[in-house]
Amino acid sequence: MHQGKEDLNNEDVKTSVFKDFLALIKIGIINSNIITAITGMWLALFYNGLNFLPYLDKVIFATIGVWLVIAGSCALNNYIDIDIDTKMKRTQKRPTVTGNFTPTFALTIGLSFVTIGLLFLFTTSVTAGLVGAFGSFVYVVLYSMWTKRKYTINTVVGAFSGAVPPLIGWAAIDPDLHTVAWVLFIIMFIWQIPHFLALAMKKTDDYRTAGIPMLPVVYGNEITKRQTLVWVACLLPLPIFLVDLGIVFVALATMLNIGWLVLGFVNYKKDDMKWATKMFVYSLNYLTILFVSMVIATLI
Repeated sequence: MHQGKEDLNNEDVKTSVFKDFLALIKIGIINSNIITAITGMWLALFYNGLNFLPYLDKVIFATIGVWLVIAGSCALNNYIDIDIDTKMKRTQKRPTVTGNFTPTFALTIGLSFVTIGLLFLFTTSVTAGLVGAFGSFVYVVLYSMWTKRKYTINTVVGAFSGAVPPLIGWAAIDPDLHTVAWVLFIIMFIWQIPHFLALAMKKTDDYRTAGIPMLPVVYGNEITKRQTLVWVACLLPLPIFLVDLGIVFVALATMLNIGWLVLGFVNYKKDDMKWATKMFVYSLNYLTILFVSMVIATLI
């Protein structure tokens, strides 16, 4: 009986360590970005009239590379943010804050994963490797170490790193980046800003306590809401550049854009937190539906 309890405790410890590791590398961010990277690869094959199987090795290497670079960059972000994560409720359970993982461990995992991930990307193409290195540098240095702590424009700076996965995916198949690859980049870049501004509104008290100059902390919710809607409106013309995916896709993408804008205007005068929550949830659904439908559009 005693042995059984000991085995159970060991399993609990293993489960806890695994969960902490997933939190360290921010598995949610990885999963959403892998979807966009794979979409980039798939569309590169489609637009260049290439078959999938001959490029299977590049697809696998690029997927592993993107996964590792994002995981490593997120671990480095956790290492850098230990001091401010201790002050925010939503981040106080991160393993670097609780002490379950030491800062040295987070730093080691971060640097190792980024390095190995970039090696995988460079095996697919030099362009993919360079874009991956750019994304990691922007997220770790320009965003985490610099603008996040000093400027409200940190959201825009961070958006550059979050927009590169589809570009990496495309570059792994076709280093001569097609116009569509850049359209995917622009969609991801613009999408992130209203997504994270809505999140910042929801977590304003946390950011204020930690001294992070997010837009709603410095200028208030009214300006944040207006800027959010301006960025959403910037998405409106982009579907037309993907007309080769078919009129049905263009119509769907356009409706998604209009729907997001309408949601923002219809609920504009309502409670700010409810508005932010609705805009945030819509942004998550928007991204998934849009990128999955791109792949589906090539199959019908």
